Amino acid sequence: MRFDDWVAALEKRHLADFRVAEITRALRALSSAYVERRHSRLRSSSVGGQAVARGPLDSAGKRAAFALFYAPLHFLAASRVIESLPGATQPPPTAILDIGCGTGAAGAAWAVAAGGSPLVSGIDRHPWAVDEARWTYRTLDVRGTARQADAARLPHIAQGAAAIAAYVLNELPGEVRARAEDQLFGAAARGARVLILEPIARGVAPWWDEAAERARQAGGRADEWRFAVDLPPLLRTLDKAAGLNHRELTVRSLWLPGA
Repeated sequence: MRFDDWVAALEKRHLADFRVAEITRALRALSSAYVERRHSRLRSSSVGGQAVARGPLDSAGKRAAFALFYAPLHFLAASRVIESLPGATQPPPTAILDIGCGTGAAGAAWAVAAGGSPLVSGIDRHPWAVDEARWTYRTLDVRGTARQADAARLPHIAQGAAAIAAYVLNELPGEVRARAEDQLFGAAARGARVLILEPIARGVAPWWDEAAERARQAGGRADEWRFAVDLPPLLRTLDKAAGLNHRELTVRSLWLPGA
C-alpha cells in the first residue's frame, strides 16, 4: 500500500503544473534521450550552484516525466530484485548508500523491503534530484537524507551497511566507473552488501561481463531478471501514449553479499 500511496502523491505533485498530454510528450523526449545519450550522465549537472548542463533532465517537463514514470519503475524493479536475493534484507542493513540516487527510488525500495529501519543516504550531482530524493524519503516514511556529491569520491561504506548503484554506473566516464567499482568491491570485502542494477540491453554497459565475473569470483552473483508487472493506471496510460511497453520489468544485477 505504501507504493500506491507514493505514486498517488507523485501524481498530485507533478500533475499540478502539467497536463497528462504534456507529460506524455516529455516522456517521449526523455525516452529518446536515454537512447541517444547512453554514454552521457543522466545527472550531468554541475555541483555547487553552477549552471545545469543540457541533457535528459534539462527541462521541468522531462524532470516531471522522469519522477512520475521512471522513478516508480525503478522502485518496482529494485524491490523485486532485493526480495529475490537471499540475505538482502535479513538482517536489515544498518544504513544504505544510494549512489547517483536520482529521485531516491532504489535506496528507498531497499529500506522499505528491509522494514524501514535502515538510514538511506542518497548522493547525486543534480540539485533537482537531491530535492526530489528528500521528498521521496519523506513521502515513503523512510529515514533518509540526500546531498550533492560525485560518484568519483564515494563516502566510507561500513561493515553491516549496504550500497546500491541503480542505473548509474553506465553513465559514468570509464575511469570514474572503474574507481567506483573498486570502492564498491572493497566495501563488500569489508562486510558491506552491494547491489548494482543496470538495464538488460547489452550495449548499455560494455564492462558488464568483466564486472560480473569479478563479482562471482568475490563470492557474489550476476543475474538477469524479468518480472511481470501491473502498472498503476496513470503509468499504464503514459506507457501506452509514449509508445512504450512495460508489461514486464527487465533488469540485470550484480550482488555482493558481504562477509
